[in-house]
This record gives sequence, structure tokens and C-alpha cells, in this order.
Amino acid sequence: MRRTEESQLTVLHLVQPVDGGVARVVTDLVRAQAGSGLRPVVACPPGSPLAFGAAAAGAEVHDWSVTRAPGPRLAGEVAAARRIVRASRPHVVHAHSAKAGLAGRIAVRGRVPTVFQPHAWSFEAVGGRTAELALGWERFGARWADHILCVSESERRTGQEAGIAARWSVIHNGIDLDRFRPGGSGDRAEARASLPLLEGVGRDAPLVVCVGRLTRQKGQDVLLRAWRRMPEAGARLVLVGDGPDRDGLVESAPPGVLFTGSCEDVRPWIRAADVLVLPSRWEGMALAPLEAMACGRPVVMTDVNGARESLPPGHEDHCLVPPEDPAALAAALTALLTDPDLREALSRRALRHTRASFDVRRTAEAVAGLYQELVGMSGPTTRKRTER
Repeated sequence: MRRTEESQLTVLHLVQPVDGGVARVVTDLVRAQAGSGLRPVVACPPGSPLAFGAAAAGAEVHDWSVTRAPGPRLAGEVAAARRIVRASRPHVVHAHSAKAGLAGRIAVRGRVPTVFQPHAWSFEAVGGRTAELALGWERFGARWADHILCVSESERRTGQEAGIAARWSVIHNGIDLDRFRPGGSGDRAEARASLPLLEGVGRDAPLVVCVGRLTRQKGQDVLLRAWRRMPEAGARLVLVGDGPDRDGLVESAPPGVLFTGSCEDVRPWIRAADVLVLPSRWEGMALAPLEAMACGRPVVMTDVNGARESLPPGHEDHCLVPPEDPAALAAALTALLTDPDLREALSRRALRHTRASFDVRRTAEAVAGLYQELVGMSGPTTRKRTER
């Protein structure tokens, strides 16, 4: 029996992981969707940072006890996803990252318009037989996604060149430009004074900040090897964030490296920095460099997916280094720390570029347009919904 009703556009976001950049992307997206009249629903593990953040942003949140990696619990996770789909009755399912993309697409199997957003490809994160299995699934699972949504053209090319046949959309990540903005002329000194961990660090000491989850993906181990090569006397490095690799990184860190642990608000650290660094091994398009540039700070990052598309034209020679190359990373950081005029010039151009190109409101509008295309809407928030 088929039943049709007029309804507010409902989007079900299936999400795992629930911290780091993916959580921030989803939280910003549902805030914009709720504000524009859509009904965002988020299914994620209970008690997680995303669960609290999404609820505060205006989403209806459902508990979905899904683990980060595939395993014997997958069948139960798929069944739970089906129950949430039946309860929330979405017009569109938007599955975020590899695990939610796996469980969500198996649960829905094309019965509801589905967007899969990889947030960096799973097969880049592993090697050997595991990578082969991950790629095999992505090739097969693409049939159950109406669109695969990539956050950079380079992420799309990686998937396409790996043999994933899909209807592709590319919508760059955006950031909240009201939150990430430059301060006044004394914002660096004020930020440093507000951070107890920097007590005893000279107000003029060169400061490099790395914001990111402490994992192999983000490459902090490479950064620590690079830091040992740094000739700049008195420079300090701060790793902002937490994660499974923390203990090993703390043990291997040279003197003078500071660890903040979990950090709810990274803005003071960005504003305290002379340079922000992100030495990732893989990405889709990282948020931390965009946030830093929007605050008027220069960045150094590895030349992975999304990096070149984040930067203003002409910044590649100063701001991009190959992944897994501590020597090149140390050289790029040293060049910026020892040349304040270069830092200032890069900062000004990056600030203008980021604020002109990476507004999360524009991102949310483009994603809403994709939803409307998928469900065949004639208006911005309603359509005829048919249930089978």
C-alpha cells in the first residue's frame, strides 16, 4: 500500500565517527539546515560529542550504537539503522564516512534517496588485503548511493581513478566565518595570555600549532620527527587534540612540545600561533587549515586531497610539502618562522581567499540543492513523500 503526504524535508544523517572534523562538518550542516526550515535528524552513538553538538544545533538525535570499524556487530548495526529510518521517515539519507556509509547503504539499499559522503576514502587509511576489501566494497556500494558527495575535486578523482563508478557531486567544506575570524591587532598576545599551558613561554617565542585528532591519519609522528630538525631557537610546538596515538606521541616528543589534550574551542590556539601545521597522510579537505586561514594565520600542510584547493593561488611553494617527508616539513616551517614579512603576506592573502570561498552557509545551500534534486522538489522545504 502506498501513502503520500505533504511534509517538511527530513534529512537523516547517519554518522560514525563522532568527533574531529566529521563531527564538526555534520554539526555545522545540521545547524544551517535547521535554520533554513529543514528537519535534520542525526543517528550516532549516544553520549558522543556529536550527539550533544547536533542536539544543540537543532537536530533530532537518535541513538545508534555503531562502532568505528567493521566487525561482528555489523548485522545489528544495519538492523538498528533500518529501525531509525522507519522511525524518522526521511526524504533523504545522508551517510557520513566509511562505517556509516557501509551500514547505512546496506540498511537502505536505495529505497530512500541516499547521499554518501566519504570524508576521505577508507582504502587510503589501510594497506594490503584490508585496503583491497575496502575498495571492493566502495565499488560495490556505489550502486546504493544516488550521489557520492566529495569535499574536493581531488577526493573525487581519487575515487574515480580507483574504479568507483558513481554519480559524483563536489561541494567544498565550509566553516563558520562568524566563529573563525581575525581578532584585533593584539589578538596573538591576548590569546597567549589566556592559555595557562603557555605560561612561561615568551610572548615573542615562535609558536607552531597543530590542531587535529592524534591519529596516524593526521601525521603528528611525522611532525615530531620534523621538529627535531628545526634550527629555530626557542620555537615551541603545541599539539591540540586527543586521540588513540597520544601516549606514543608524548613518549616520542622532543623537549618543548606541548600537548593540550581534548579541546572544545581551538580558536585561542589558532590565534596564539604564528603558523598552523597539518602533516596529514590523507584527507578529503581538512577543516583546521581553513579555520586558521579564516583567522588570519598562515598554514603548512601536506599535499594530500583537498590541500591545493584550500590554498590561494601561488601559496603552493611555501605552504605545501609531500606527505611523510620530515625534512621538507621542517624546511617549510623554518622558512615561515624566520620570515615575518612572508608570514604576513601569506596571512593576508589566505584570509581574503578563505572568507570569500569557504562559508559554511554556502556549503549548506549547495547540499540542500543536491537534496532537492534527488527528491524532485518544487520548493525549498516540502515535497510529496511516498512510502512503500
